[in-house]
Amino acid sequence: MDVIHLRVVSPPERTDRIVTALAAEPCVLNLAVRRDAIREPAGDLLECDVLAGAADEVLATLRGLEVPRHGSLTADPVGLAVSDHADAVAARLPGPMAQAPLWAGVEARIRADAAYTPSFLLLLVVAGVIGAAGLLTNSQILIVAAMILGPEYGAITGVALGLDRHQRRPIAHGLLALTVGFTLAVLASYAFTLLVRVLDLVPPAFARGIRPVSHLIDTPDFYSVAVALLAGIAGIVALTHTRSSTLIGVFVSVTTIPAAADVGVSLAVGSLDQAGGSLLQLLLNIVILIVAGFATLRAQRALWSRIGRRRSAQLPHPGRDS
Repeated sequence: MDVIHLRVVSPPERTDRIVTALAAEPCVLNLAVRRDAIREPAGDLLECDVLAGAADEVLATLRGLEVPRHGSLTADPVGLAVSDHADAVAARLPGPMAQAPLWAGVEARIRADAAYTPSFLLLLVVAGVIGAAGLLTNSQILIVAAMILGPEYGAITGVALGLDRHQRRPIAHGLLALTVGFTLAVLASYAFTLLVRVLDLVPPAFARGIRPVSHLIDTPDFYSVAVALLAGIAGIVALTHTRSSTLIGVFVSVTTIPAAADVGVSLAVGSLDQAGGSLLQLLLNIVILIVAGFATLRAQRALWSRIGRRRSAQLPHPGRDS
């Protein structure tokens, strides 16, 4: 049983309306009111637990009462909840609603990962250089390390969320961050490869044209498109249900950082055809991940919304005719 703990700070004159609304929701448990508990700004403190399947509806009600405008609202997942009453209420939910995502939390995680600080660009540069080292040495381990280190998936999901919410600002910021970040990653891998050549440290196998890792990256095909599509779906599902281990698999399966690194490496050694193929691979992966992420977000919202309507129809509400 998943439970969300809500903490509401309310001006005294608005508290009774909020308490009435929370008490009318059957999935709200353990409602507590502490008058004049908050000093700055002065207000009342309300706390309650909400079954995860109903949390979005309760949060929407609180927003409708303008709680964020006049007070504040926080929500935290509860690690352990033991209550026969809560179990009885949860048992009346339609089966899937017991695992319903908290969409406000999903969006908060996506927006937090779509923070374009200098560290975002620095991580892309470092990942690009590691990817270049992996390409030059034909080291798949280094390529995987570069994939995991790259922060670009946060920007990709930020753009997907912007499309889902019809918000131009996160779309524009995300695309700009991806453009600048990958340009820097290409330049860093290009400069690193030039340095390796100047120092005469190019591995003999790479110099002889034995580049199996690079060949996999600079030749986009049906399989690379299919993997990017499936990774885009899996990534959003993992974010929706907070499955970090699945997200790591998504990072390893998409060819973004390795493609950017291969563009730089190929340009540095004069392989323009390989650079073009890697650039196409990079663009394909980014576009497919964004489109798949947007479509998966939209589909999941529609599905859970339909299940939520079933929940509202099946649960009795105080004050309604039975």
